[in-house]
Amino acid sequence: MPGAGKSTIANGLKEKGFEIINMGDAVRVEAEKRNIEPTGQNLGKLMLELREKNGPGAVAELIKPSIENSNSNVIVIDGIRSNDEIKVLKKSANVKLLSILATTNTRFTFLHERGRSDDSKSREIFEERDNRELGVGVGQSIESADESISNNELTKDELIEAAYQVIQSWKE
Repeated sequence: MPGAGKSTIANGLKEKGFEIINMGDAVRVEAEKRNIEPTGQNLGKLMLELREKNGPGAVAELIKPSIENSNSNVIVIDGIRSNDEIKVLKKSANVKLLSILATTNTRFTFLHERGRSDDSKSREIFEERDNRELGVGVGQSIESADESISNNELTKDELIEAAYQVIQSWKE
């Protein structure tokens, strides 16, 4: 779910040498191509429009070329939202899913502090975003994860290290 710590992990793993591909960045790039202001509401509408027009795995299709052109043995994908996206990605790679869990209050606080242009500024907007994410299937993806980490009381370094350890165990 938004604000659970996925991007924090991705940034930390990037510093450890992992290649990172961010699904939200793919939508932001598409918004830029269309001259759409990257607000949370606009990006959410665009995400839904892409899925409606090109199918539920549309956002994953946007990143497939990056995966297929990569020389990396491990690529961390930040921001999978549905099992349909996972199916698309499995056509290009071996996929393992790590879910990051956090309470609603923890996630809202993280997003509020992060301050990205598409982050929720109010509880109402935050809840709308959560409902949109649940509507595209993120709940099922969380349930089907190979591993989960709870990020309610971890420091940033502990969170990154926990994710790193999970990925290392998958490589063995």
